[in-house]
Amino acid sequence: EITGPTDPKMVINALNSGAKVFMADFEDSTSPTWRNLLAGQQSLAAAVRGDLEFTAPAANGKPGKHYTLRPFEEQAVLIVRPRGWHLDEKHVRVDGQFIAGGLFDAAVFAFHNARALQAKDRGPYFYLPKLQSMEEAALWETALSHIEGMLGLPHGQIKVTVLIETLPAVFEMDEILHALRERIVGLNCGRWDYIFSYLKTFRRHADRVLPERGQVTMTQPFLKAYSELLIQTCHRRGAHAMGGMAAQIPINSDAAANEQAMARVRADKLREVSAGHDGTWVAHPALIPVAMAIFDEHMPTANQHQVLRQDVRVGRDELIARPPGSITRAGFEGNVEVCVRYLAAWLDGNGCVPIHHLMEDAATAEISRSQLWQWLHTPGQQLDDGTAIDLPLLDTALAQLPARLGDTRALPGGARIGEAIALLGELSRSDELTDFLTLPAYARID
Repeated sequence: EITGPTDPKMVINALNSGAKVFMADFEDSTSPTWRNLLAGQQSLAAAVRGDLEFTAPAANGKPGKHYTLRPFEEQAVLIVRPRGWHLDEKHVRVDGQFIAGGLFDAAVFAFHNARALQAKDRGPYFYLPKLQSMEEAALWETALSHIEGMLGLPHGQIKVTVLIETLPAVFEMDEILHALRERIVGLNCGRWDYIFSYLKTFRRHADRVLPERGQVTMTQPFLKAYSELLIQTCHRRGAHAMGGMAAQIPINSDAAANEQAMARVRADKLREVSAGHDGTWVAHPALIPVAMAIFDEHMPTANQHQVLRQDVRVGRDELIARPPGSITRAGFEGNVEVCVRYLAAWLDGNGCVPIHHLMEDAATAEISRSQLWQWLHTPGQQLDDGTAIDLPLLDTALAQLPARLGDTRALPGGARIGEAIALLGELSRSDELTDFLTLPAYARID
């Protein structure tokens, strides 16, 4: 499965990419400006009808490239990810209150496309993010059943996959599957948000401070336990167990570095398919053949539901075990850079940003932000060279960042770097960890 935002070029390229599924994302890879949301819905409606086209701007006196869709039977299956329950849509009120952003996204997509999809023997398909509990799954079931009734769709025409990406939800996977049992297809390891949720849950626990982001990989015991428990739970219930995101993007300027990046992708996908996953995510079309080759070789069948993983014994202690590791100066400053650059782009209307050959979205930026807060607010934290992690260290990193970045005019959201630096400084100094970076940032966009 390939994921990405809902602009016309991305939608066309993803549907044409050769992937089995395209997850069109109104959540972590979309900055929810009103313009982006409506333009995204327009793009998806045109794609469903086969009418979507896009012409790139002219450059160097040459006309821009023209993009069109392949025939429907050659396209990836379209699945839409609405926003989570925590995000409002401030442009729409019901009974004087803002509507939940996720309800807006799902309802608008279903209203405009359900009949057209039904005519093609498909339906409105959704990836449901950020669920904390089976009660939230049951709320989605109520909402989706209501949409089906309002649109005259058969019950269960709307299908869903749920992202298990919060620490509470990993303890309720059976219950979530049950709450959505008449429409759920599978569960997905939303690894980046899961790490973010771990950080939020244990924000005040000195014995649960995570090492720098680059060391928190899926081979760490607590993430391995989460992944294997998801596989075991799904296959016991006949549901797909989807692997997580490969965020790498091609490094066209350096063949050796590109091969190293692709080797990491291959190793990650081999780990997933060997563990029993039924599929996986990538962020760039160039990774599709890489991931597909691994899964085709090691999973010749349609899925691995027969891999029951009865050997897995995972409980609370395994799921919350602190991984070993360290915090380097490069790791600290890297978190600062990712937060600032992503936040600047998000404020400027771009929610999916390539930084150092990784596709960063809100989930990966949230890891960086929450790590900074936890390191700063847990007494005694040090870099591996003995330097204290404190507010002066953060102030220095923020002050030096513009010089490190150089000419920011070419960067996504470059004009808002100063605003992003100020906001990150404010959030990092706060006595409480703000639940989501996008909540205070949402007030600053149209």
